[in-house]
Amino acid sequence: MFRNRLSELRKSKGYNMKQTAAMLNLPYTTYVGYEKGEREPDSEKLILLSNFFNCSIDYLIYRSDDPKGHTVSDDKDFYDRFDNLHPVKLKRFPLLGEIACGKPIYADEDHESYVSADADIRADFCLKAKGDSMINADIHDGDVVFIRSQSMVENGEIAAVIIEDEATLKRVYYDRENNRLQLIAENPKYAPLVYTGEELNYIRILGKAVTLMREL
Repeated sequence: MFRNRLSELRKSKGYNMKQTAAMLNLPYTTYVGYEKGEREPDSEKLILLSNFFNCSIDYLIYRSDDPKGHTVSDDKDFYDRFDNLHPVKLKRFPLLGEIACGKPIYADEDHESYVSADADIRADFCLKAKGDSMINADIHDGDVVFIRSQSMVENGEIAAVIIEDEATLKRVYYDRENNRLQLIAENPKYAPLVYTGEELNYIRILGKAVTLMREL
């Protein structure tokens, strides 16, 4: 059965279900449902699982006993049959924490602190958005925002910024002539954050927001 094969593949990698769900960027309850036989993955999720475990879909769903057969990512004919499906190469991005809940810290030894996403995303790490201050930029509570590390951004770009010991995601505007920094929310109920002079010594730009990922 599919659920048994999925469990075997997961255990062969030494992961628990929570770790596997996090690396696949699936809700934990969704992945548990697969292994318990309470739900079936759609074609896109089967591709994701096949690529993650480096086995064919036929092996996943018990149509083959050969895990070393062609994987979906190698099977061009498979994609030719479905106009809405395309091969995706995955990369693991460090997940630093929630953007508005204190200074993020890397957890290199914690496998749950990574998110698997399209390898073409030009980012160095990601953060989970908290709150509604950037809602008009279509960044919602719980979204995973991918950040490219850089110490400066252009005016008007969205950046992850550390203010003393707290992190925030805002549009950045810097007036070099007056040495004045404004961090602007994308929600009119939040006033701009303005810093000048020595206050700027306590502010550090982590990087530019380049894209986001949201659970359906």
